[in-house]
Amino acid sequence: QVRLVESGGGSVQTGGSLRLSCVASGYSISTYCMGWFRQAPGKERETVGIMNSEGKTRYAEFVEGRFTISRVNAQNTLYLELSSLLPEDTAMYYCATAPLRYCPSFASDGFRYWGQGTQVTVSS
Repeated sequence: QVRLVESGGGSVQTGGSLRLSCVASGYSISTYCMGWFRQAPGKERETVGIMNSEGKTRYAEFVEGRFTISRVNAQNTLYLELSSLLPEDTAMYYCATAPLRYCPSFASDGFRYWGQGTQVTVSS
């Protein structure tokens, strides 16, 4: 059974940093496409970035080099390093997986399994 559990969210000031973790179970993260997504109150869910089974990443334009997706296969954990955070980055952040080697799409509708999310709040 696939399960994803996020952690690492919190409250920071503008310019701060956080590292989000997504621990997977039920499969190996090195075999499937994974992604990070976020949803702010009153807004639609948007893709932050994705990583395919080969470790190749793609990011949304708003990331502008501030965020980095990485993984540690031995820990079966996906990470999202957030830096230079802005108030508009405030959102619930989710990790998800599409049970395919290569990501079916950049949009979230291609991802089948989701974690419960971790809240990131950035104050000005």
